[in-house]
Amino acid sequence: MYKLIDIIKGKPFIYALWYGLSLFAVGKSVVLGHSHIHNNYFVYKYNFLNVIHEHNLYIHQPEYYFDLNHYGPIFSLIIAPFALMPDNIGVVLWVMFNAWILLKAISLLPIKENKYLIILLLCAHELMTSAANVQINPLIAALILFSYIFIMEKKDFWAALTICLGMFIKLYGVVGLAFFFFSDNKLKLIAGLVFWSVILFVLPMLISSPSFIIQTYRDWYTDLIHKNDLNVISTREDVSVMGMIRKIIYPNLANIAILIPVIVLFTLSYIRTQYFNNLNYQLLIVSSTLLFTVIFSTGSESPTYIIAFTGVALWFINIDKPAALDWFLLVFALVLTSLSPSDLFPAYLRKNYVEPYALKALPCFLIWVKIIYETLTRKFNKKEIKNLIPQ
Repeated sequence: MYKLIDIIKGKPFIYALWYGLSLFAVGKSVVLGHSHIHNNYFVYKYNFLNVIHEHNLYIHQPEYYFDLNHYGPIFSLIIAPFALMPDNIGVVLWVMFNAWILLKAISLLPIKENKYLIILLLCAHELMTSAANVQINPLIAALILFSYIFIMEKKDFWAALTICLGMFIKLYGVVGLAFFFFSDNKLKLIAGLVFWSVILFVLPMLISSPSFIIQTYRDWYTDLIHKNDLNVISTREDVSVMGMIRKIIYPNLANIAILIPVIVLFTLSYIRTQYFNNLNYQLLIVSSTLLFTVIFSTGSESPTYIIAFTGVALWFINIDKPAALDWFLLVFALVLTSLSPSDLFPAYLRKNYVEPYALKALPCFLIWVKIIYETLTRKFNKKEIKNLIPQ
């Protein structure tokens, strides 16, 4: 029994689970044939092809894919190596790249190895949900984490790159600015943000034309405004706190009615400036940021929650001695947030309650509130807590 527990806790098993579940999720579509490859992959692929051929990125192309592209033109350069491959190879490598980049970011966090392995174990199933939908969200989560990691390593120039790259791909990356106050060289970070914004704006012009790319940014702005309006009435998207309230209590709820108070709460978590150099405090802010990005976005779908669940796992390993409430919230999140989209969860409950009422957001919201409470009340040591720092 003890040997089995040691195997489950070991790096080889956890790595095999992390990559294996994602490979299984995307591999099924490849084995079944080209027509079963997830639609999202073709949305990504034609982002690149449309930039090259100077074709509007944000209009319907039912001959190639359904739904719409909502990513910026810089994404064309990221997806290019995969888009140039045969689809059945490109889609697998894309999913595995996303799994690798998120694992890399988690492993570089300033925590001990046994702690980051727990994060991988807790997030492996949620990653599989993202992989089954060939999602970009593991990359977005990684970019947010890299923003923090580079700031902690005093590599503000590269932190600026990850913030800007996430923002130019999907806007979500802008939340990396939440770590601005942890920087020891804020002017360098600001200069980096300006520099990389210019570079990333211009870079797609290398495979297209300046006039087309400038027009594409205009089209992207219009598309995002329209998408936000559609998310509010969507049954598949708006898996957010606002969506949950709209679907359960008040259908006409305006986003601003929720966003104003939660932004105030998020801002309040920064008032304990004496702890800005405290590792545990910083990690709470990182956890809060990852959760905030998803649970208060009308564009959130079930596969988007790999970003939020990384925040859940990071919050849990940041607790020295989890209390009964902490364990309850973790199990609640594992069951209702992570497992609810899978066959391990009762289909009746999923179809009649979890999906129609956006209940996947509920455990994450409760944990986010708990994190805000901890940032305001936890007794942090004046120095970093050593048991979280790699030896």
